[in-house]
Amino acid sequence: ADACDKKRYISLTEGNVPSENLKIRVYPNREANTLTIEDTGIGMNKEDLIQNLGRIAESGTKRFMENVGKNKKDDVNLIGQFGVGFYSVYLVADKVRVASKNNDDDQYIWESTADSSFVIAKDPRGNTLGRGTEITIFLKEDAEDFASQQKLEELVQKHSEFITFPIYLYKKSTEVLDPEDEADEGDEEEEESSESDLEVAEEEEEEEKSKEKKHVESWDWSRVNNNVAIWSRDKEEITDEEYKAFYKAISKEPNDALTWIHFKAEGEVDFKSILFVPDIAGTLYDEYNTKKAAIRLYVRKVLIQDDFEDLLPRYLNFIRGVVDSDDLPLNVSRETLQQHKVLKVMAKKLVRKVLEMLRKLANNGKDDSEDDEDASESTGLDPSDPDHPYIKFWNQFSKSIKMGIIEDAANRSKLAKLLRFKSLNSDDKYTSFEEYVKNMKDWQKEIYYIAGESIDVVKKSPFLEVAKRKGVDVFFLTDAIDEYTFQHLSDYDGLKLQSLTKEGLKFNDEDEDTIKKRMKLYKENFKPLTKYLKDLFSDKISKVVVSQRVENSPAVVVTSQYGHTANMERIMKAQTLSSQENVKAMSASKTLEINPRHPIIIELNNLINANVDTQDVKDLAHLILDAALQTSGFTQEDTHTYSERVYRIIANNLNIKSLDLANEIEVPEEEEEEIELEKPEHDEF
Repeated sequence: ADACDKKRYISLTEGNVPSENLKIRVYPNREANTLTIEDTGIGMNKEDLIQNLGRIAESGTKRFMENVGKNKKDDVNLIGQFGVGFYSVYLVADKVRVASKNNDDDQYIWESTADSSFVIAKDPRGNTLGRGTEITIFLKEDAEDFASQQKLEELVQKHSEFITFPIYLYKKSTEVLDPEDEADEGDEEEEESSESDLEVAEEEEEEEKSKEKKHVESWDWSRVNNNVAIWSRDKEEITDEEYKAFYKAISKEPNDALTWIHFKAEGEVDFKSILFVPDIAGTLYDEYNTKKAAIRLYVRKVLIQDDFEDLLPRYLNFIRGVVDSDDLPLNVSRETLQQHKVLKVMAKKLVRKVLEMLRKLANNGKDDSEDDEDASESTGLDPSDPDHPYIKFWNQFSKSIKMGIIEDAANRSKLAKLLRFKSLNSDDKYTSFEEYVKNMKDWQKEIYYIAGESIDVVKKSPFLEVAKRKGVDVFFLTDAIDEYTFQHLSDYDGLKLQSLTKEGLKFNDEDEDTIKKRMKLYKENFKPLTKYLKDLFSDKISKVVVSQRVENSPAVVVTSQYGHTANMERIMKAQTLSSQENVKAMSASKTLEINPRHPIIIELNNLINANVDTQDVKDLAHLILDAALQTSGFTQEDTHTYSERVYRIIANNLNIKSLDLANEIEVPEEEEEEIELEKPEHDEF
């Protein structure tokens, strides 16, 4: 490919047009166990063969680039600038023969067995190439696979499918010939023959029809690199259909990509890239920890690796695409490449471009600087509409964005703008943080959320009662990863994220002094009950307080500000490798909050003030705690004691004095019936 590039460059700079097509041909010979590679490029003269092939680490391409000059580096893009690539052929070859013809010299043959010596002479065959180079590789016995048509086709399609110049492989094909087709073939002479000849032909035709179909083998040149490296073209010149076709070519997926971005990075490092977002996640999250980003890394259109994982972080492993750089070396080890400083710069820019692509998808193709209303008008779809492209993306890849919040602190604020959740006031549609903040109450200083097992569960939570009355919106976190995400986010645009199920919840719509005075009175009135309940539940509850967050429920159970919620405890218990001891150790302290306006709480407080401390009162108090735990999302630990308590309450309501079992019912004895045998009418004898 370099030889063809050099020829094209020199022809253009000297004002000449190439006299013939530039191409590369590959010819395998299994019988001779050789592989021949031929190009119609610039070719080498005798001195070039000695300098470039006679010395290891000598690169004709590198010297050519130096002669072109730094100011014209962008005019030509060549591959082999390192000088050791050619000698890698001896890993599979016993001998190599190179024939080359340059326009300024005769055709020469260079031959070597890699034993520190070589032979060079004029080609006795004369000028058989016209112009270019022919490399014949005499393969080792254990490398005969490289003379296989299938193996060569796979290698070329994998590593050189986007090389600019056509690559042809000498391939064998089998054609099935139908006897009827053979019989129909004829020339004009046969048509003009006599009737006797026609009769003979008809007989032969009948004989041919009776024969089986023939399999005819033929050899011909077939192009094996049909795909075009569209990333090297200007994006204004490429149609959507071309992008879609290219995505299907590199991903082998039948569906179109959801969106893509095509860009050229310049500055500290130059590279070109096209990145795609698939339309479905498939099995991505079943193998998330081992799944690599399907990013193909190219250096000057030559494939280096088809799943280079160091270009994108793990949470973006759903991205497909190509990256082509001129600043990375071709022939270094993967381990060295991983440490290359250029790669780190590329990775940083790629992440930024992916987030930019997703942000535009969320804004209907508009930048952050453009008005959201204009963005909505561009597609006619509301950003929360289920048919919106970003909502389709979110339904498939939301876990990846949430993992990014956890793993990528540097881009956390950008990722937060991509988050979407259903909420109390969103009518079962998704809401962004930006939309939430826009619709906040004037007095609201925090972003509220509640976590639970499902949308139906959180909608029925008693923690939403006051929020509903005040009209504030609340995010619903129903995915197992959601709370982990919010723990790492902590705030958005300076607004604290506040769980409705944790301590420290405040609504700022009322006068703070009035609230304090009211709460002081409530605490004084219900002091006997809170003390009684705290002593009764000392092994389950850390404290009992009067609540201002519940509206219709008698009580709720909340956790400490920095402890796990009920939903988080449920998730931890469900983990495969979780231990009971660790779960208990990490469980947050629980606080029972009672509703001072609820009739049950008021009556129970009256009973405690009257010094009524019967088993029935204790059972009622425990039942209030049990109900509060369950409605707050906690699980019932001691189900045996709980069931006994429920049965006692049922018995009390039925005026049953004792739960002792009744005696077993006596079964009456059955009287034996006499059976009278019938006498026979006649004697048997």
